[in-house]
Amino acid sequence: MAYLVLARKWRPRKFSELVGQDHVVRALINALDRDQLHHAYLFTGTRGVGKTTIARIFAKALNCEQGVASTPCGECTSCQEIDEGRFIDLIEVDAASNRKVEETRELLDNVPYSPARGRYKVYLIDEIHMLSKHSFNALLKTLEEPPPHVKFLLATTEPQKLPITVISRCLQFNLKRLPVALIEERLKLIAKEEKIQAETSGLRLLAEAADGSMRDALSLMDQVIAFGDDDITEADTRLMLGTIPREQVLKLLYLLANKDGPGLLAHIAGMDELAPDYRGVLDELLGLLKTLALAQVVPEAAAGAEGIAELTGLIAPEDVQLFYDIGVKGRVSVEQLPDPRAAFEMLMVRMLVFSPAADTEPGDGQIMPVGDSSTIGSAGKTSAHKESAGPEKGGLAHEEWAALVVKLPISGATRQLAANCELERREEGAVWLRLAPEAASMLTDQLKKRLRKGLADYFEHDLRLHIETGETRSETLAGRKGREAIERQRAAERSIASDPNIQAMQDAFGASVQDGSVQPLD
Repeated sequence: MAYLVLARKWRPRKFSELVGQDHVVRALINALDRDQLHHAYLFTGTRGVGKTTIARIFAKALNCEQGVASTPCGECTSCQEIDEGRFIDLIEVDAASNRKVEETRELLDNVPYSPARGRYKVYLIDEIHMLSKHSFNALLKTLEEPPPHVKFLLATTEPQKLPITVISRCLQFNLKRLPVALIEERLKLIAKEEKIQAETSGLRLLAEAADGSMRDALSLMDQVIAFGDDDITEADTRLMLGTIPREQVLKLLYLLANKDGPGLLAHIAGMDELAPDYRGVLDELLGLLKTLALAQVVPEAAAGAEGIAELTGLIAPEDVQLFYDIGVKGRVSVEQLPDPRAAFEMLMVRMLVFSPAADTEPGDGQIMPVGDSSTIGSAGKTSAHKESAGPEKGGLAHEEWAALVVKLPISGATRQLAANCELERREEGAVWLRLAPEAASMLTDQLKKRLRKGLADYFEHDLRLHIETGETRSETLAGRKGREAIERQRAAERSIASDPNIQAMQDAFGASVQDGSVQPLD
C-alpha cells in the first residue's frame, strides 16, 4: 500500500476530532441537530487550520444515508465516498485555477438539477477570493437564492478580497490560528499512535514552526521523520528547520547589553556555521525582547523564561523598546535581501549604535551639550570633581548642572528627567533638585532611582537624591535647548524672508513660502 502522508492520514473525519475550532463546530452542530440550515457558508482563516476539512465533514453530515445529523456514521457509501474524494454530489472547485467567468457559468448551469446520489448537491469552492469580478457577478444571483437541494460551502484565506455582496449572502465563520500548545499536544498523540520515538523539545519546535497551521505541522513532522530515520530529536529538528538553540539567541541580548560589538559579530559568525534561518533567529529575538519588556513592567512575566530575569536590570526599558522597533522594521531586509546573514548583522549593529546608552556623540532625541565644551568636557571626570567645589557648600554651582548632565552615565528618559531639573543644593551625601512643572509626569520611582545611581557612579560614592516639582529659578538644560531650537527656527525664517531671490519670485509670480517648510540647517 502506498504511503499516506500524515496530513491526509490524520485529517479529521468527524466534528469530534477537530481541534481548536470549537466556536465553529458548536454552531454547525446546533444547526444540523435543529435542522436550521443556511444555503451558503463562508469559512475564513489562514492556511491549514481546517476550512476545507470542516466543509467536507459538513457535507457528510448533510448526505449521510442515516439522515441529516451532526454525527455522520462514516460507514455508509456516501460517507466513505466523501472521505475518499469521489462523491458525485460534492463538487469541489479550486477558484485559483477555475476563475474565469465561462468556467463559473458552466459550473452554475448544473445547479438546477437534482442530486444524482445524495440528499444535497454541495458546492465546495476553495480560495474563492481568486474568482474574477465577472465570475462573482455570475455567482451572486445563484448564491442568494439557490434551489433547496443545493448548499454552497466557500473557503478563503483572504476574506478582505471578497465583494461585500458575496459576504452578505453567507453565514461567515472565522477559523482561528491554532496555539502552539494545542499543536504540540496533537503531534504527541500522532507520534504515539504511529509508534515514533519523539523528543518533546523536537515536537515543540515543529509546533512553533507551523505558525498556527496544523497541516504545516504534520507536513514538517513527515519531513523530520524522513530526515531523522523515523525518530524525532531536537537536534535533527533544529538542523532541518535551520533554527538554533534559544541560548544562542539569548546571548545576543547579553552582548547588546554589554555594548560588545566585536563579540556580537563573532557570535553571529559562530551561529552561521549552523546554517540558521535568520528570519527565525530574528523572530526568536523579538519574542525574547517582548518577554523582557513585559518582565520589566510585571516581573512575574519572566517566570519560567530562562535568562530574562537577569536581563531586566542590564538593558534599560527604553533600549528594549528601541531594539524591538529596529527588529520589526528590519525584518523585511532579512527576508528579502540575497544575503540574510549580512542583513541580520546590520540589524544587530543598528541596535548597537543607535542605543541611547551608547551616546558618546550627541544624537537625535538626546540632550546637546551647551556652552564652551572646552570648559566642561575636555578635562574629564577629575576636572568635574574640582569644579564641584562651587559657591555652595560642598556642591555644584547652578550653572554647572547642565554641564554635568551630559557627562553622567545615564540615557533616554533618565537624561530627559535630569535635563528638566535645576540644582537646588548639594550637601555631603545628598543632592536636591527642582523639576520644572511641565515635566512633572516624568518623575517616577524608576527614573529617580536610575538618576541617583548615575550620580553615585559619577561621583564614586553613594548619595541620597531629593527631587521636588516647582518653578525653577533658572533655565533648565531642556528649556535652553528648546529656546535655542526656536531661535534657530526664527533665524532661518527671517533669512528666507529677507533673501532677495525669494522676494523676486514672490513679486514676479505671487509665490509664498509654505508654512512649516523652512528648517534650520543645524
